Amino acid sequence: MSLQEALSAFALDLERRARAAETLTELTFSMANDAHAALHFRQALVLDEKSRVMAVSGLVKLGEDSPYLLWLKRAWPWVAEKLSAQGVGDSGGGWFAPTPEELTGAPADVAEGWQEWWPVGVWAIPLKRRSGEILGWCAFLLDQPPPEPVAEALVRVGQSWAYAWESFAGKPRLGLWARWQGLTRRQRRFVLAGGVIFLFLPVRQTALAPAEIVPVDAMAMTAALDGVVKTVFVRPNQEVKAGTPLFTLDDTTLRNRLDVAQKSVEVADAELQTATQLSFDDAKNKAELAALTGRAREKRAELAAVQAQLNRIVALAPYDGVAVFLDPDEWQGRPVVTGERIMLLANPDKPGMLIHLPVADAITLNVGESVKLFLTVHPLSPLSGTLTETSYQAEIDGDGIASYRLRASIDGKDENARIGLRGTAKLYGNWVALSYYVLRRPLAHLREWSGW
Repeated sequence: MSLQEALSAFALDLERRARAAETLTELTFSMANDAHAALHFRQALVLDEKSRVMAVSGLVKLGEDSPYLLWLKRAWPWVAEKLSAQGVGDSGGGWFAPTPEELTGAPADVAEGWQEWWPVGVWAIPLKRRSGEILGWCAFLLDQPPPEPVAEALVRVGQSWAYAWESFAGKPRLGLWARWQGLTRRQRRFVLAGGVIFLFLPVRQTALAPAEIVPVDAMAMTAALDGVVKTVFVRPNQEVKAGTPLFTLDDTTLRNRLDVAQKSVEVADAELQTATQLSFDDAKNKAELAALTGRAREKRAELAAVQAQLNRIVALAPYDGVAVFLDPDEWQGRPVVTGERIMLLANPDKPGMLIHLPVADAITLNVGESVKLFLTVHPLSPLSGTLTETSYQAEIDGDGIASYRLRASIDGKDENARIGLRGTAKLYGNWVALSYYVLRRPLAHLREWSGW
């Protein structure tokens, strides 16, 4: 078999392997390794049009942070420029071996890296689309230019490589300006008119905010007097009937005060009785009757006050409902002051929404607007409701975000509307133009930044 026949068979085999590649990675791996039998190169490289290394001979996986590849990304644009200046892109493959003067004029560290990693020169084949645009380069590092028959055979194979690469890469994406330039004058007018109409399409303002289900009809069960919580009789979210004990305060101090008050009443009664008996014979004792009578009444009033406080240390449920609080262990033995809330007694049949709308997402909302609540546990079954209350002053919520507190009712009865569940509420506002809807927040940030 002659040399020409051997090269033709070898080229056909390379083209067959290119057609058999199923991905661009397989194609570039074949390009970098399968031509070694003909060229006997030191190393082969495959790079794309942006000088990104696609494959290196002998390597299955590239190390992106290796010093050699980092140098190659900086050096190849200069090499590609020199190859293009020699007309390599027009003639097929080409040889480039820089002179010392050319290396001196190269970008920083290119000459140093060339002397450390590369041989005398590089023979490269540009891979082009059918439209003439560069897809990438297949470069072979050699000590001397390849023989002419070998070079011609690989240039023909390069056309097959380029065709296969283009099939994997697809058509190049045109920029907006290039697409605009490709339109006729009439098409441009239609596009402009359509864009103006599209910007003024009416859309409804919406906002998303965290929300939870809270009772609409609820009573705060508070401490009736200063003291210490002794016992919590119910569990969180327990249903209770009217008159059920909810919690009690420690009564040790009040019991001691009651004993003292009872003894004081007995002493005052005894003194009043003695003075009454002596008043028949002694005018002086008769004059003290009024003072002793008042003192006895005072002690009885103190006793009645202590008894009234004792009657209030046990909190009873005023009506049927659900006890809403976190953990009874947190309240056991905890000192409280008069009016401090310990739990809520809620009516489970009247749930509502409590919404925390961040200031940054606030839109114009009116009472009566529709609301949808997507619960975390039931994301596919939103609850519909109506906005019933809005706030004009923002408050810092538990996450440290300034938010408006909004309340909304829940339409109808839904078994998923359980008190305590959380989710995301979608609020619906006024109808506005699409351009305003899209540019509202950017304009607000621009005004904050510029002060205009």
